[in-house]
Amino acid sequence: MSTNVDLNQRPEPDQLLVTIADYVTDTEFTSDEAYNTARHCLADTLGCGLLALRFPECTKHLGPTVPGTMVQHGARVPGTSHELDPVTAAFNIGCIIRWLDFNDTWLAAEWGHPSDNLGGILAIADYLSRVAVAQGKAPLTMRDVLTAMIKAHEIQGVLALENSFNRVGLDHVLLVRVASTAVITRMLGGSREQIVDALSQAWVDGCAL
Repeated sequence: MSTNVDLNQRPEPDQLLVTIADYVTDTEFTSDEAYNTARHCLADTLGCGLLALRFPECTKHLGPTVPGTMVQHGARVPGTSHELDPVTAAFNIGCIIRWLDFNDTWLAAEWGHPSDNLGGILAIADYLSRVAVAQGKAPLTMRDVLTAMIKAHEIQGVLALENSFNRVGLDHVLLVRVASTAVITRMLGGSREQIVDALSQAWVDGCAL
């Protein structure tokens, strides 16, 4: 009797995942123009978020998932008193950033708002810094944040140059998820292999339509 079975062997990762992981892990920047541009983008994005706090329809979405939840060394949400777990903080920051839809725009084969990545970047940067300070260690610097911004912008931007996701019914925020996953995994100390694994999940975990 013959049987057919699938081989239980892990295939090599797609080259795109490896390329992104290599870029996040190995690339260093020396360009003053890149850092100055990122600094302006950060200020603009925070301005969009702070203005959004004037709108109750926005602020009603903010805060912990369970009211009253306290998180030691939680990530702070700009302009509010919230200190949240990094995942919830990323949603909160991302919400205020995009509420007015005024933040930066990148137009190519696909469009998008690369500063959306700051929702996750700012949340994890603040959380890691507060934990480090509590342990007597140095916090992340703003240059670390700007570096993560630059990498996220470039990942999302380059993928958008020749790939139009909206033409097949997928929303461009997929690229935010991919870019944020790459840089935040690295910020958390992830290895090249762990970045590849995380990116694989970011691509396959469904999409906004």
